[in-house]
Amino acid sequence: MPFDQDWMGYGFVGGVEAGAISAVAGALLFALFHAIGRRGGWNEARKIGWSYLLGVIVSGGADIADLFYFNYGRLQSLTLLRAKLAGVHDPDNLGLRVFCELVGVGVGIGLASLAIGWRARRGRGAGPSR
Repeated sequence: MPFDQDWMGYGFVGGVEAGAISAVAGALLFALFHAIGRRGGWNEARKIGWSYLLGVIVSGGADIADLFYFNYGRLQSLTLLRAKLAGVHDPDNLGLRVFCELVGVGVGIGLASLAIGWRARRGRGAGPSR
């Protein structure tokens, strides 16, 4: 996440918090793309795909970049490694946090899709009877 994470918990608690933030981001992005897609004639797969892609980039992009860097980056010195680790919140559980962010975006999109579908079904049946 591209913001200060010092207030977040460590370990599983931090992962759940990151996942919850990602779920909110995924739900908001799906609602946005649903509104755009309704006018543009998009199918559900396109709305979900764009929502998931942007949700992962927005909510988990910094953590994914750190995880990629620590696994594949060339660390020339121990001092560079210490400096890079100092900028990461809870580096021991970075993989767990990234996993929770990926799952959280999907859960948020799913819940938003269910809520929008429920609202549409409820709105159709609420008309005047003939």
